Amino acid sequence: MVENIKIRGAKVHNLKNIDVDIPLGKIVAVAGVSGSGKSSLALGVLYAEGSRRYLEALSTYTRRRITQVEKAKVDLIEHVPAALALHQRPNVPGIRSTFGTSTELLNSLRLLYSRCGNYICPNGHLVESSINVSRELPLICPECHEEFYGLGAEEYAFNSDGACPKCSGTGIMRDVNIDSLVPDESLTLEEGAVESWKMFGIAWMFRMAGELGVRTDVPFKDLTKEEKNIIFYGDSVKKYIMIPSKNGKMFDLNCEYRNAIKAVKEALNNAKSEKGLTRINKYLEIKECDECHGSRINKRANSTLFNNLNITEASEKTLDELVEWLPGGIEKLPNEVKSLAEAIYEEFNDNAKSLIELGLGYLTLDRPSSTLSTGELQRVQLARTIRNQTTGVLYVLDEPSIGLHPANVDGLIHVMRELVENGNSVILVDHDTRILDVADYLIEIGPSSGVDGGNIIAKGSIEEIKNNSNSLIGKYLSHKENVIVRKKISKDQLYDEGSIYLSTSSIHTVKELELNIPKGRFSVITGVSGSGKTTLILESLYPAIKNSIDYEKMPEHINSIDYENIDKIHLIDATPIGKNVRSTVATYSGILSDIRRLYAKLDESKERNYTLKDFSYNTGKLRCPTCNGTGQISMDVQFLPDVEIECPDCEGLRYSKESEIIKYDGFSIKDLMALTIDEAIGVFLHQTKIEKKLSTLSDMGLGYLTLGEATPALSGGEAQRLKLSSHIGRNQKDTLFIFDEPTIGLHPLDVNKLIKVFDNLIKHGATIIVIEHDLDLIKNADYVVDMGPGGGLEGGEIVVQGVLDDIISSDDSITAKYL
Repeated sequence: MVENIKIRGAKVHNLKNIDVDIPLGKIVAVAGVSGSGKSSLALGVLYAEGSRRYLEALSTYTRRRITQVEKAKVDLIEHVPAALALHQRPNVPGIRSTFGTSTELLNSLRLLYSRCGNYICPNGHLVESSINVSRELPLICPECHEEFYGLGAEEYAFNSDGACPKCSGTGIMRDVNIDSLVPDESLTLEEGAVESWKMFGIAWMFRMAGELGVRTDVPFKDLTKEEKNIIFYGDSVKKYIMIPSKNGKMFDLNCEYRNAIKAVKEALNNAKSEKGLTRINKYLEIKECDECHGSRINKRANSTLFNNLNITEASEKTLDELVEWLPGGIEKLPNEVKSLAEAIYEEFNDNAKSLIELGLGYLTLDRPSSTLSTGELQRVQLARTIRNQTTGVLYVLDEPSIGLHPANVDGLIHVMRELVENGNSVILVDHDTRILDVADYLIEIGPSSGVDGGNIIAKGSIEEIKNNSNSLIGKYLSHKENVIVRKKISKDQLYDEGSIYLSTSSIHTVKELELNIPKGRFSVITGVSGSGKTTLILESLYPAIKNSIDYEKMPEHINSIDYENIDKIHLIDATPIGKNVRSTVATYSGILSDIRRLYAKLDESKERNYTLKDFSYNTGKLRCPTCNGTGQISMDVQFLPDVEIECPDCEGLRYSKESEIIKYDGFSIKDLMALTIDEAIGVFLHQTKIEKKLSTLSDMGLGYLTLGEATPALSGGEAQRLKLSSHIGRNQKDTLFIFDEPTIGLHPLDVNKLIKVFDNLIKHGATIIVIEHDLDLIKNADYVVDMGPGGGLEGGEIVVQGVLDDIISSDDSITAKYL
């Protein structure tokens, strides 16, 4: 019997021709520092070949309709099963997706309401559930004897026949925000009080308002109710008015009056570009649909009752609550319908079981998918996979612990073990030592990143790794390494620099809260998934301070905010940088602009009349004409999918052969694109500005990235650190930084580097607030706020806040048990 996947000569990305045997039917972990080549082995070799070989068995006709991957760069790979991958960054769902639709739980609920619900007849009488709906026979009202048909499951779907006619099933409407139209009521109409008239090129419209009886030389706040009504809602009448031109000459024009609201609506209808829409958006607000009140479905569908609730009210329940509530309703059904309802519930429950096991029982079915965290989206994906109860499949999990509190990790571990018990194999790429600890076998790639990585530095059982002196992760698995790497402030000095105070009323599942965070310190917000961390910081604290600094309207649930002279606020999260391959590490960091300036000043450039613009790979004369500066070309291979290959002329370096003539210290600008950040530092030792930027990136642990690396391909952790790099070394007095899980994708050694970067920012006057689950980072914080105690309705409160010892000594904190 075959026991291993055999890999020989793997050369994907930075892998150094590695040979390895991977046990089948086990949990195999792949560890290593960021950029070492872990994902190259797991996704670039194992998943790529496992999925490709499975698809090769399909007909050419079928394969043309499926996105395929090219063959992995490996000399030999044998015994690889059909593979499924759960990626680190699931796609961001659209406005029509909810937790209920993405998990297919709502499909079962809609079927239950359709076949087993109590209907309301056309004359308003309640009709008991009947088998007639399933048999496609009419229902007969016992009161008025009216015959009518029940609804099909699709007629309860807000993405289909059940949609509310007014909002088309989105539950929201875009409307003009009247408050935004006149931001400064002390101005008169002549002085430009109405923003929408100024913005859309009809600043003279105040003259029309004057013709309609509005005083134009009186501050807006002093106008009568009637005058304000004319400004906002006045009819579209035509009148002749005198309008001056720029040179003062007067023109007599027949004009139509456009009130302030109509001006915005017309601009919205005529907007042709993203830029145009952005200008208009400041005058719009998103409101709940006033017909369906946010339920998304039409009145007829919402009239059916099951266990005394309509489908909207049922969708507002958490998954945990629904699992308990549904059997009670089934018990009350007539016998002829009960067996059908039990079959539907069984399907619902099988689906719910895996989601609850993964710690998602606190989510309501109507929760928009776009508001779920990366970790929650990934677990939805995982639950969908495991409920199929496959066998003989290779599951590749790319950092499944992202966004997971240590308490939620237990459910994930149980799911992985269940997959193996069912006869599958699990490949696990992760940094969380608690998850790595349950692996049957571990492969560590390293020793460093980029060109200095790509080798196997240790492999074996967890015990063997702990005792292997070459292993970097071993000392963290054995808990021998001291994880506190910064000097924390003493409790009595916490508030010496001031404080940030926030008071909120309830929103989502978060109760009324008061938060008091020390200024100029390192604070961490913790708590299980769904406890309210994101709502507290990203939906409350961040917009409250940002809107206050920008003189914009506060979110409605903010009661008060006091932020002690903070005048700058930065939110740094893991969203990808740039949307296409034209964005590189060199352009995003600003290094390429400085390099282009340097090359344009060289004597050879002046002789050939090359300017700063010519050294741009996007638009300049020296960009590669074959790939137009993208570094890659697309090839049509008839029956096979289009293949993106490295440009054969510039070898992926984006510049033409002509660019090779102009050299600085022996390097052309084209050569520089192939250098890593660490290698480039040696070239620019005498160019202080460039060297400083390169050294900052290296200090952030990004020294292994090449200058020409496309930013959309960076991992979440790399993207955050690249964004952060632009703020390093500056005076950060009165600046607040908010980070959303910055340890995503970081090895414990890289977490240490990140903590030192935070410390550096604090020494320059910054205040740091981090939403985080990583225990090593939490232990280094000056101040900790623990949300909970549970997720969803069982959370939404501050359980305990204070220094680390305060958290550890709390009996109510789930986080405390793991610290």
